[in-house]
Amino acid sequence: MAKLTKTSVFKTQYPKAETPLDKTTRIVRKMAEEEAEQRQAKNDRLRNARLEREANTPRKRSR
Repeated sequence: MAKLTKTSVFKTQYPKAETPLDKTTRIVRKMAEEEAEQRQAKNDRLRNARLEREANTPRKRSR
C-alpha cells in the first residue's frame, strides 16, 4: 500500500482545461443533437398531418 502523506491526501485537483479537440467534439455533439430534435419535430408534424388527413378522408367502399 502506498504511504499516505498530508500532501498526497489533501492535494487540490484543478479541472483540466478544455482542449481544442474537446471543444470541437462538444460543438459537433450539440449540433447533432439539435438536428435530431428538429428532425423528430418535423416527423411528428408530418405524421400528425397525415393522420388528420386520413381521418378526414372518407374511405372508398370495396365490393
